[in-house]
Amino acid sequence: MRVIRIDTSSATILLTEAPAPKVRDRQTGEIAKDTVSGEVLMTVGVVYIDEGESALIQVTIPESGVADGLTVGAPIALPGLVARPWQSVFNGQQRHGIAYRATAVMPGAFSMAEAG
Repeated sequence: MRVIRIDTSSATILLTEAPAPKVRDRQTGEIAKDTVSGEVLMTVGVVYIDEGESALIQVTIPESGVADGLTVGAPIALPGLVARPWQSVFNGQQRHGIAYRATAVMPGAFSMAEAG
């Protein structure tokens, strides 16, 4: 499916959940890995604020992209953030959503629009 690049230059992104391993299978506890590199994948919870609107989202990041110094409630940067629409059938039910992925998560700063 299509990958949509997200311009985060005017957004404020706050960390709401510390990085944790992404679980691929909840029944077995299997941890998700990147299909190309084999690297363990992590997820972070964030609130994404832009143009007066906010959304709580989960973002997947490779383990090597998780920077030190992250603090829950603090602003972060998500370089390479993309959105990928998905759909599947589970137990006969059609499901769909948007998966978010970034190349890294690192401490950030409040945007100048928010600071003023």
